[in-house]
Amino acid sequence: MPPKKIVTVIGARPQFIKASAVSALLRQDERMREVVVHTGQHFDTNMSDVFFEELGMAPPAHQCAVHGGSHGEMTGRMLVDIEKVLLAEQPDAVLVYGDTNSTLAGAVAAVKLHIPVAHVEAGLRSFNVRSPEEVNRILTDRVSRWLFTPTNAAGANLRHEGSRADHIDQVGDVMFDVALHHGARVDEHGGVLGELRRIYGLRPGAYCLATIHRAENTDHPARLTAIVEALTHFSKEIKVVLPLHPRTRSVLAQQGRLDALERAVILMEPQSYLAMVQLEKYAALIATDSGGVQKEAYFYRVPCVTFRDETEWVELLDAGWNRLAPPAEAATLLSSLHASLGSKGAELDAYGAGDAAKRIVARLLRDLH
Repeated sequence: MPPKKIVTVIGARPQFIKASAVSALLRQDERMREVVVHTGQHFDTNMSDVFFEELGMAPPAHQCAVHGGSHGEMTGRMLVDIEKVLLAEQPDAVLVYGDTNSTLAGAVAAVKLHIPVAHVEAGLRSFNVRSPEEVNRILTDRVSRWLFTPTNAAGANLRHEGSRADHIDQVGDVMFDVALHHGARVDEHGGVLGELRRIYGLRPGAYCLATIHRAENTDHPARLTAIVEALTHFSKEIKVVLPLHPRTRSVLAQQGRLDALERAVILMEPQSYLAMVQLEKYAALIATDSGGVQKEAYFYRVPCVTFRDETEWVELLDAGWNRLAPPAEAATLLSSLHASLGSKGAELDAYGAGDAAKRIVARLLRDLH
């Protein structure tokens, strides 16, 4: 029997991380053949190419090079390109991750061609339908044949929405699989942390790592101003390291705020995966609007402040590892940063046993053969 063909659609850095664990197992099994499609949503070297190298992934078989534009334009262009790939490859299943435009485009292209869809990280909900990520999650889950959930809460959401019980499979979190493996590869010596120590005197456990990239913050001047002012004030008490997303850098430059921020915090270009793991692992505090970074903070037992109105990772709030800080005003954000610095939460048993990738591949093998 010829191997079953899986087309994996990815396009953003968090998806590269999640896919790396599953792709490694697919490559090892002669009964499966994976074809990776990179939509191009994250396209520069530090946000794409280096990730594949560090995570041990083969270069994508197909590059769509779709980036920029509105959500509708981007998703539509991806849909056209992915459909062409699927028609050429004729896969047995399509595998998508998370909640980006690449996720939705891959799922819609597949289901319209009657190709079953597997959604990794299914069932997550922020319950904010104004968020494009929430829309992508809901629509992708609705058309997916396999709903691979990371947590109990995710499965409960799907059951509440009427998903079939035999489509839901709580496998755990693939990001936990990856964190266990790659977290052990870095220590506090050398790497980007060693360079920052040499230039800025940065010490492990004595800095705040910050990331800002979500459109709900970057595209709203008042929210971005509150975040920038809070980080600027906070930097007077503890060094703040800020790898700056290209979109955030562009907006700050247009607003004329980039130079002042650079004088206050340690601004960096987007970092490779292992560099980010090192920065996360040895931070005193992480401040972010990213979904994945919230979890990675917990994996390395670092307190986190999330610059958003809601989060899909509610268990981290309940356990005290994460604190929501809606960016309405700088003073409130600064108060949250102060309260979280030095705090610890309760231990969780929420993300599985580090074998999510194995369970995903096993289910696909069972159902496709």
